[in-house]
Amino acid sequence: MKSPVLIGVSACLLGEQVRYDGGHKHDRNITDTLGEYFSFVPICPEVGCGLAVPRETMRLEGNPQAPRLMTCRTRIDMTGQMLEYCATKLAELEYMDLGGFIFKERSPSCGLTPIPLDSGIIEMSAGLFAHELARHFPLMPLAEAEPLNDPRIRNNFIESVFLYRRKFDDQKNDTASLIGY
Repeated sequence: MKSPVLIGVSACLLGEQVRYDGGHKHDRNITDTLGEYFSFVPICPEVGCGLAVPRETMRLEGNPQAPRLMTCRTRIDMTGQMLEYCATKLAELEYMDLGGFIFKERSPSCGLTPIPLDSGIIEMSAGLFAHELARHFPLMPLAEAEPLNDPRIRNNFIESVFLYRRKFDDQKNDTASLIGY
């Protein structure tokens, strides 16, 4: 029997109380509908990098090509801490054979589509973790939660994940046969 396809998901979308306010953003479309196809690996980069729950809100600031993750009230730069976590977590994820990832939109760590920077003019940047994951796994299917409520977009994402996994599994099998396994 084949093991289920794993996809990474922003932990708050799975109902984990990891948000800055101690809450969650449980998305039943993910847990109930996509849960029929996939097993989930919950990831909260902000908790993963050592931040508490609850915590001060944060936002991205500065250069869109190299934004800074800043706390809103105390003005502490969390960029280095987050990027260190990203490097460690991405190395771990290489061994998990993820088939895709679903992010929480408008998050300074997990927003996949560009979110506004706080810089006086309208500039945009993706969240730090989402940006690093997309750069590290350029072919992996990625999505934000809200668009997956559209059945066409959701079905395209499901199909993309299975195609990605099939290609990845075929490459592993080809490599194993070349070295005699």
